[in-house]
Amino acid sequence: MLRTHKCSELTAKNIWEKVTLSAWVSNRRDHGGIVFIDLRDRYGLTQVVFDPEVNKEAHSLADTFRSEYVIKATGTVRARPEGQANPNMSTWEIEVIIDDNVELLSKSKTPPFELDGHGELANEEVRYTHRYIDLRREKALDNVKFRSKFVAHTKNWFLQKDFLDVQTPIFTASSPEWARDFVIPSRLHPGKFYALPQAPQQYKQLLMVGWIDKYFQIAPCFRDEDPRADRHACEFYQIDCEMSFVEQEDIFAVVEEYFFDTVKAISEKTIMDNKFYSMTYAESMEKYGTDKPDLRYDMQLVDVIDIFAKSTNEIFAWIAADKINNRIKAIKVTKWDEIFSKSQMKNFEKFVKQHWAHGLGYFQMQEDGLKWPLNKFFSEDDLAEIIKVTELEVGDAVFFWAGEKEIVQWYMGKFRIHLSEIINKLQDGKFIDKNTLAFCWVNDFPMFELNEITGKIDFGHNPFSMPKGWIKAFEKDNLLEVESVQYDLACNGFEVLSGSIRNHDIAALVKAFEKVGRTEAEVKEKFGAMYEAFQYGVPPHGWFAIWMDRIIMILKDEPNIREVYAFPKSGKAQDLMMNAPAFIDDEQLDELHIEVVKEDED
Repeated sequence: MLRTHKCSELTAKNIWEKVTLSAWVSNRRDHGGIVFIDLRDRYGLTQVVFDPEVNKEAHSLADTFRSEYVIKATGTVRARPEGQANPNMSTWEIEVIIDDNVELLSKSKTPPFELDGHGELANEEVRYTHRYIDLRREKALDNVKFRSKFVAHTKNWFLQKDFLDVQTPIFTASSPEWARDFVIPSRLHPGKFYALPQAPQQYKQLLMVGWIDKYFQIAPCFRDEDPRADRHACEFYQIDCEMSFVEQEDIFAVVEEYFFDTVKAISEKTIMDNKFYSMTYAESMEKYGTDKPDLRYDMQLVDVIDIFAKSTNEIFAWIAADKINNRIKAIKVTKWDEIFSKSQMKNFEKFVKQHWAHGLGYFQMQEDGLKWPLNKFFSEDDLAEIIKVTELEVGDAVFFWAGEKEIVQWYMGKFRIHLSEIINKLQDGKFIDKNTLAFCWVNDFPMFELNEITGKIDFGHNPFSMPKGWIKAFEKDNLLEVESVQYDLACNGFEVLSGSIRNHDIAALVKAFEKVGRTEAEVKEKFGAMYEAFQYGVPPHGWFAIWMDRIIMILKDEPNIREVYAFPKSGKAQDLMMNAPAFIDDEQLDELHIEVVKEDED
């Protein structure tokens, strides 16, 4: 037997028992000829003792052990000497005196980075190249254990709610959805390709036609997108669900119950105000400059365009004259003079210019009123109205920007986040409560948008969503005003869920694609299975997908989503450990009927 116990199991109840431990050497200490070794596995630590007067041969061998060696040691559990108990260890009351056999199972080279957690964390490239060693770090291992617990809880929860766990195909057909496909050449069908699914989009809708009215899956999804802090390269996982005979409120009820139960079961965090907030997409953009607002702090964007319209400054007045396409927004910072230095105020100017803004304007609220070089362009009544609308008090400041609607919303949203991060850092993390989860539904997304490249109407998000008003919605003169029964769930500034009520009427679905310039024949070609299936009795249905990796990242307070994967891709979308992507040999290319054309070096 290689071991009788794990390195966390032994307590005072085991004193005088003969035990065998097999684990890694965490550290080795030589105190007056007696060797103390902390043995470590994923369960914890146990101190073992090698005394030459007890077992000279075992002591001699232990003298050769080094960090990360794997050993097997058999001995007797005994109480630690008085005053030597370690309350920081689960096995703090005991130690194992090696009075029997010890065996070296495996040697180890010196690890390329420290594992004790006391030094500076090694850079990502080194850690991910040696991820099997990195997983020995307590925090990295804890993330893997938490993810396993999260997945087990989630599967049990949905199964208990009568959802069926269905595995959908990985090799499928390419379809125009959200991002670029990863494609796979077919050996048996030269010139043809499979695609890895960006999501189980069509399959789960077809399950609804097949009477599987409550489907879920912890589904792997594959998208050729650039990685970022909250988006993993190549593949990610979502808690994917589809339900028949539901409306938006039914979806919301299931999701909210799941999160209330999940947070309570596996996390020490709490849901803010014990509720889920809700707002429309338009409201979220106007108040927060983003469709994934962080509600843990205030600093809403305040509309001041009506006040600036009365300004004698020609630029402000000209911008304020077009209230449909332009915006003038303000953000109040409470007691700014106690928070920001003059150098930081100058850095704000640099920040907004990085986000396409021409400059930064602000008022300071002092004892004798608002102070700003452009006060002369406003009447006293207008200045008083700015104070009232933004709820300014002495010591506060209000920043404002003016310009095109989308741009102002964009950089005001970015600046709000930037301000909050600086304030939180200066206040030692007290401004934003990391133990609070602020959930907010964002709904009524635009069905269509203008394609930035072509300038033509295109789908704003999911083309299979139901338009509000159903097929009659497409009769509007301005398609940009058409809203969809689509929703996202934001949490602490991240999108953690997307979903919609489906467009289950084939005529309405064809009409939606016609509005973006695609014919019924193209719908049949690209989505033939759905087109055919929807003519055999399709129930009204809706879906949601929880971005599992992202919610785990939030629950574990990780700044980067890569840290919640056992084997993550790097920030450059590489598997540094397995050296992927990599070239393949000519024989494989020939089998797949592929020729690689090298780009000209010049």
